[in-house]
Amino acid sequence: MKTLLITVILGFTGLAFGQQLPQYSQYSRNQFMINPAAAGMYDFLDITIGGRFQWVGFDNAPVTTYAYGSTVLKKKYQRYNPSIRTSAGSLIYPEVNTGKFKHAVGGQIVGDQYGAFRKISFSGTYAIHLPVSKNYNLSFGTKLGISNNSFLQDRAVVLSQSEGYTGPIYDDLAYNDFVADQSNLNFFDIGAGLYFYSKDLFIGIAADQLTRDMVKFGSGTANFDPRMQLNATAGYKIALNDRVKLMPSALLKMVPNTPLSIDASLQIEYQEKMWLGATYRYGDAAVIMLGACISEKFKFGYSYDFSISKLNNYNSGGHELVLGVMIGR
Repeated sequence: MKTLLITVILGFTGLAFGQQLPQYSQYSRNQFMINPAAAGMYDFLDITIGGRFQWVGFDNAPVTTYAYGSTVLKKKYQRYNPSIRTSAGSLIYPEVNTGKFKHAVGGQIVGDQYGAFRKISFSGTYAIHLPVSKNYNLSFGTKLGISNNSFLQDRAVVLSQSEGYTGPIYDDLAYNDFVADQSNLNFFDIGAGLYFYSKDLFIGIAADQLTRDMVKFGSGTANFDPRMQLNATAGYKIALNDRVKLMPSALLKMVPNTPLSIDASLQIEYQEKMWLGATYRYGDAAVIMLGACISEKFKFGYSYDFSISKLNNYNSGGHELVLGVMIGR
């Protein structure tokens, strides 16, 4: 029954459009994953590797793996200034650098599988950062890439094929079209973003799949219908004292003809090196998360999604694990 549900929900209904692009719970600490203009916020090679397992307990539930990396174009990396550490020996979260003009490049590899569909994306990113003042920068970023979209027939289940089903038999036209077309298509993807930020503030807006299916090639003719997605983010750190900061943030995701997705988050940061937080995703999930800088080179984050929709009866939540690698810090 769980296989049947996941196929119906993700494969052949309008809800599939909301899952065309991966969903991330740890967006506030990894802005480059959702906005190409955030590439180059730090003056070192910043690499993020992660995996997300959504709706654990469903057969063929969404699984996402990814690797993101970006760096500023310059001759030498700047070492982090140890004089601003809060205490001897402690390692704090890397500081955002503003007040100067800089260029940045990056790359992304994402594998996303949901129900009977799989998407593998490769893209490159360029961003330019303009100083608005000593403490604020405005950046513009663009992303160019290719995505391979596949239909996995062995993972699809229709009512007439499900074990124990005794109801009327219907002809699933969408299923028949995908099977007949041997569906495997590649799309040219363009994304763009705008990002305004300081050490304690970020405001961003980005768009993905701007070209939709205008440029495509491959062996199939099925309609994967890639849709443009807009997202907007904002967050601000509030110092409660010398050691503790609060950071409220929000993420809005907009896809044509689908409901608006809203994430509202609150994180508490201790000594700028450990954080704990929670997110409410309207109508979908409640999320808890934690993370820390574990060395000069590595940081990690973990989040657990608890479903609050009707799907809660059929799954045991979701997990997302992120590892950050900081080279040249």
